[in-house]
Amino acid sequence: MTTRRIAILIDGGFFLKRLPRLVKPEFCATPDGIAGCIRHLCCNHVKNLTGCSSNDWNTHVYRIFYYDAIPYDGKAHHPIDNRSIDFAKSDVVTQRLALFDCLRRQRKVALRLGKVNRDHDWAIKPELTKKLLHTRTALDVLSRLPEPSPADDVAAPVTLTLSSDEHRNLLALRAAWQSLDGGSVALGLRQKGVDMRIGVDIAALALKKQVDTLVLVAGDSDFVPAAKLARREGIDFILDPLWQQINADLFEHIDGLHSGLHKPGQTHVAPQPAQGAAATNQEHADGP
Repeated sequence: MTTRRIAILIDGGFFLKRLPRLVKPEFCATPDGIAGCIRHLCCNHVKNLTGCSSNDWNTHVYRIFYYDAIPYDGKAHHPIDNRSIDFAKSDVVTQRLALFDCLRRQRKVALRLGKVNRDHDWAIKPELTKKLLHTRTALDVLSRLPEPSPADDVAAPVTLTLSSDEHRNLLALRAAWQSLDGGSVALGLRQKGVDMRIGVDIAALALKKQVDTLVLVAGDSDFVPAAKLARREGIDFILDPLWQQINADLFEHIDGLHSGLHKPGQTHVAPQPAQGAAATNQEHADGP
């Protein structure tokens, strides 16, 4: 059997978002479990491309590239909960860093890390912002309030007569703002450098003829320019959107569409256990 040179590139943020929908919770609850899912996905791709067994799939792998961003580890004050947050001590940061450490020990895995920057301060989430903006007309009634006289040291009481609709709209406005909780706002964090690293690696692998097949696990169209370059260089370019729908026009920029994990709702297969740097070439077979 001819050995193929296959590189598998995984957009980590997309992968971690989709994974809970594709495997049982126990398979994605720990760094070792997630690493096992990655190996299982890669094994399935290689077997699909080469027809090899579960024991020798790794011989066809040039490298598995995993792309993610180092989590934001700064501090901020929450405007609704009125508390200080140290992101460096959060569960998300702790778990993501533990996953990175686990992946560094995996055979043929290369970690490519960007970073998360703080672009702007806290903001109400877009879906809630739209809802709140729809209630702004309720404030029109306040335009009937008289302007205070500059000569008055103490503002005199003001009586405002409301119609039943105006009264109802003001109550709805109050309810909308009172419904905001700690999860209604988000700090303006943005991932930097990940897409650029994916594009650079695709270009380098293609131009240096280091592989003959590229498998990209991603869910958006940012890869199209790099995919076009790879295909012009004769690379077989496979996209794995993890069963997420893609735009029909993307098919002209790829050579195949295949997902390495089971479709949601189908019987799950136990992922391969994660293996450390000292592991041998012998790989575990698929679980029951």
